[in-house]
Amino acid sequence: MSYTKKEQGNLKLVLIQQQAALLEVKATGEGAASVVELDQATVGRLSRMDAMQAQAMSLETNRRREIELKRIATALQRLEQNEYGICLRCGEDIAKQRLVVDPAATVCIDCASVN
Repeated sequence: MSYTKKEQGNLKLVLIQQQAALLEVKATGEGAASVVELDQATVGRLSRMDAMQAQAMSLETNRRREIELKRIATALQRLEQNEYGICLRCGEDIAKQRLVVDPAATVCIDCASVN
């Protein structure tokens, strides 16, 4: 897909902004995934269960954030290699509207709906 330099610059800027926002959240949220203490004298059993649930949710959020960061890094790499906007499955162009919604998309809407 041929993008103008301005379009490429805009897409790159959006990806970099998303990446920076995710990295900022990652830096502030790492404490929530820390190990839950076993000392029931200081934390009641139900409070500990709540803390364990919060920890599990935080770990899953971190996992999803890492996946999104990898998607963004891949999209930035594809932009640099002039391969951005080409579906990895069928080789056809990814619709510009799809890339506006998800700039890190790697497949066209037809391939994404096939599974």
